Amino acid sequence: MSQKKDINQSKFKYVIKENDKELPIKELLKRNFGFSSRLIIKLKANNGVMLNGIPVKMNEKGHNTGDTVTVCMPEEISSFEPENIPVAVIYEDDDLLIINKQPGYVVHPTKGHPCHTMANGIMKYMLDQNMQYKIRFINRLDMDTSGLLAIAKNSYCQDDLAKQMAENYVMKKYIAIVKGALEEEEGTIDLPIGKEVEDQVRRAVMENGSPSITHYRVLERYKKGYSMMELILETGRTHQIRVHLSHIGHPVVGDVLYGETSVWLIERQALHAGYLSFRHPVTKQFMEFEAPLPEDIQLLIKKISGEKKI
Repeated sequence: MSQKKDINQSKFKYVIKENDKELPIKELLKRNFGFSSRLIIKLKANNGVMLNGIPVKMNEKGHNTGDTVTVCMPEEISSFEPENIPVAVIYEDDDLLIINKQPGYVVHPTKGHPCHTMANGIMKYMLDQNMQYKIRFINRLDMDTSGLLAIAKNSYCQDDLAKQMAENYVMKKYIAIVKGALEEEEGTIDLPIGKEVEDQVRRAVMENGSPSITHYRVLERYKKGYSMMELILETGRTHQIRVHLSHIGHPVVGDVLYGETSVWLIERQALHAGYLSFRHPVTKQFMEFEAPLPEDIQLLIKKISGEKKI
């Protein structure tokens, strides 16, 4: 359910206890809310921290038991050009936006794609909802990959989710249709990935590449020589799934860069980010989301399915 609230309302409150009344305000913020030094500097610049309703200095200490520290996140807004690009909202509250990205769109503007990105579409969606926040992408999806995309609406949530990702607490599951039938039911691909040529997009398994780990499980084997796989990333390298699967001889169907074109089957790589879970940065509640397979992958499955599956 989408919840529209004023994202600048104070959601961080702390009542000072006897054993921490001599701690400076910034230490209270770090200990009780996990605020980063960068966020504390930003709050200081915007007078975003109050003691009993009055702006307070970050180094101030010597408080009374029962004093209340409250924090309001600074008002920020992105400067992307708004564009009429569909935004399929899966979930929204005053801290997070989760969408189901359609294929064919880059996530945010780049040198090669300065406009017509999901950031441009989200900018229009935000303004249409009469809201204001800076768009902070938590995960990335390739242009022709569909599925769940998470956006933080403030720097605190961005920092918290970055920590969760570093601790492997964020779970991302992908569905891919690949060429060939894998022998094993499940396994792990632990091979380093790097750039073949520095100024090119293409990646490859390389001895001096960055550590890259992909866990996989076969969901279906189709009679016409294809398989459906579920993939979980332990690391998040650019094109990781596509590079790993191509390297082991099972490229994603329709992957022009690491496999071959299959326009008679599907006009893009058959890769979908179908599941995402994490701990809500503010409420600490466990959150999980699913996005159903898009129509083009469903149609692909019909095309490659024989009368029987092996």
